[in-house]
Amino acid sequence: MSYNNQTFTSDFILLGIFDHSPAHTFLFTLVLTIFSVTCMGNSAMVLLIQLDPQLHTPMYILLSQLSLMDLMLSCTIVPKMALSYLSGRRTISLAGCGTQIFFYVSLLGAECFLLAAMAYDRYVAICHPLRYQILMSQKICGLLAAASWLLGSSDGVIVLAVALSFQYCGAREIPHFFCDTPSILTVSCTSTSTFERIMFTCCVVMLLLPVAVIITSYVRVIRAVVHMGSGEGRRKAFATCSSHLMVVVMYYGAAIFIYMRPTSHRSPTLDKVVSTFYTILTPMLNPLIYSLRNKEVARALRKVLVKCKSGHQVG
Repeated sequence: MSYNNQTFTSDFILLGIFDHSPAHTFLFTLVLTIFSVTCMGNSAMVLLIQLDPQLHTPMYILLSQLSLMDLMLSCTIVPKMALSYLSGRRTISLAGCGTQIFFYVSLLGAECFLLAAMAYDRYVAICHPLRYQILMSQKICGLLAAASWLLGSSDGVIVLAVALSFQYCGAREIPHFFCDTPSILTVSCTSTSTFERIMFTCCVVMLLLPVAVIITSYVRVIRAVVHMGSGEGRRKAFATCSSHLMVVVMYYGAAIFIYMRPTSHRSPTLDKVVSTFYTILTPMLNPLIYSLRNKEVARALRKVLVKCKSGHQVG
């Protein structure tokens, strides 16, 4: 399809990741399946934690916020990608691109700080169990969750303001399947060195500082677990923390790879593959990791299913 008539408009063209070959059609169907599982899994986590009073603890409140962020992140990326693929219209307006950038960056930043808050929660629960109700009260938990959203949104506003301050020209073809800030800079007519410095600073704050908190928390957690007298206590602590660590490694590994590399070392194809991992696959894996490895979540799910079955039989 030719886009020459759109060269001088304000719209961008998302080149996407799939063509209409049989193999890519299968991969696109797989992505839609993953998106459906993501929506159902994360929605179920939010509802379970909301409906079950026994899950109204800081650990699960933070987990519900993570599921909400994952759900919103997938909905920011996948529907537009699917619409572009199915309709053949790969254009996206400046406003639409700006909206994607804001929500995408805000949600990534919010998850960074939320994962750090979850690591702090595990540190307090394992290293200071007698003071847990004080150090991780409902009020402190709410403040940590709100701060994650606020800091993420602040990062989104900064990145959006800087990214849209550039002039864009030429065919405006973005070598990605959504408006990712590093990719959109490839069609800028002006120097992006200032933005790259701002982006690096934001990455240090949004990625490396939370990583430092997570590492510090888990170093102390591991020390405390090693010195536990009870083997059952050690197994329970490791099971609880390992779920969180799996999510951290998947999320931060991909994000740091994308945003902490110099522009000269970027590969559009590799960036698209890695972005697919943490914008589409990881949001699906998070609820599966926590539900399959968490007895409380499994118990709450069985409880809801039994109630639904009983209500259906009564009806």
